[in-house]
Amino acid sequence: MIKNSKILIKNGRVIDPANKIDTVLDILIENGKIIEIGNLLSINKSEIQNPKSEIEIIDASGKIVVPGLIDMHVHLREPGYEYKETIKTGTEAALAGGFTSIACMPNTKPVNDNQSVTDFILDKTRKEGVVNVYPVGAISKGLKGEELSEIGELKSAGVVAITDDGKPVMNSELMRRGMEYASMFDIPVISHCEDLHLSEGGVMNEGFVSTELGLKGIPNAAEDVMTARDIALSELTGARLHIAHVSTRGAVNLIRDAKNRGVKVTCETAPHYFTLTEKMVDGYNTNAKMNPPLRSEDDLKAIREGLKNGTIDVIATDHAPHETSEKDVEFDKSPFGIVGLETSLPLTLKLVEDGIISLDEAIAKLTVNPARILNLNKGTLSVGADADIAIINLDKEWQIDVKKFKSKGENSPFHGLRVKGLVNTVIINGNTFNFEAH
Repeated sequence: MIKNSKILIKNGRVIDPANKIDTVLDILIENGKIIEIGNLLSINKSEIQNPKSEIEIIDASGKIVVPGLIDMHVHLREPGYEYKETIKTGTEAALAGGFTSIACMPNTKPVNDNQSVTDFILDKTRKEGVVNVYPVGAISKGLKGEELSEIGELKSAGVVAITDDGKPVMNSELMRRGMEYASMFDIPVISHCEDLHLSEGGVMNEGFVSTELGLKGIPNAAEDVMTARDIALSELTGARLHIAHVSTRGAVNLIRDAKNRGVKVTCETAPHYFTLTEKMVDGYNTNAKMNPPLRSEDDLKAIREGLKNGTIDVIATDHAPHETSEKDVEFDKSPFGIVGLETSLPLTLKLVEDGIISLDEAIAKLTVNPARILNLNKGTLSVGADADIAIINLDKEWQIDVKKFKSKGENSPFHGLRVKGLVNTVIINGNTFNFEAH
């Protein structure tokens, strides 16, 4: 890590969807803020050439320079499950993946359903974190779906959204009231769409592969039914609804139709849903077990279509680290979830290579779109903005190796995969982090 009061990024291809910029420019940073962007910056040439100058020069020739990536769906596990991940290791993994801001889910122990837990997360981040961390509070106390959390208290403490992620709010009346309260404080409700009566006991997608493997399946309807319900509740309350980890064609269609009607709904998907299918479970591969599960080829195509036509606003990771021994068991007994912070960028760039979305669209889904949904003053390279920046080598090929992850979790189905697109440098809060080639 290098800390300089003044940094000059030269000759990089600057891509900033928020300001519709995609051209070679220089960026001047001072005291952690972007103070100028352009071709002819007001910086003295002698200052650059002076060997005693305190200015740090970064030559980004042949690379792209983008706003620091934002992941609005991360499980940091702390407090309570530090053996899986900590705020320190989770934020280090985020940084290595090009992320400068992440939102952490409330299913910790204790649950983040009150100010004291939010305070703990923010304090721990100040002491040990290396990226910006934005806590997400619980909709219901203890994630039990029985009684609303103190949403106003959570908002005052610093949460940017509410969710019972990991569990759906099965009680429709409680979900309605949660949306009404969230609207009062202008924060979105993030919904984990799953009908537990339909998914109960299921461990993978319901279909031919689950039948062949003798595993109980989770039907698409488990996601679709709850997506439809929460859209209806959003229409009723006027609340801002964000659907997490979309995985089915039905959910994509429901969200697209709702958007066309003017419903305040946004959504995200994760790289595994546009990269892998249920076939990855062959051989009872527990690193291919997540919730919602990997779906069919048709669902994968629908997710890609939703990304292409703008129905899906955000690419998030749903980073869910587990200890290796927890995954090294029978498929039925293994926990749901995979890590994703260090693999998200190259998997997203593969969409660009395949012509599914443009590079500008990909960067938008990883920066300005999540920033707008969570009301964060991030995701842009505007003058005056925080200098949260990622410099990426699009052409660099490397092989995913879980043993090299900064995360404690090694539970990834992408181990051994060759990919393109590597984070070269990340700047955050005036600090420069350089990453060696894989």
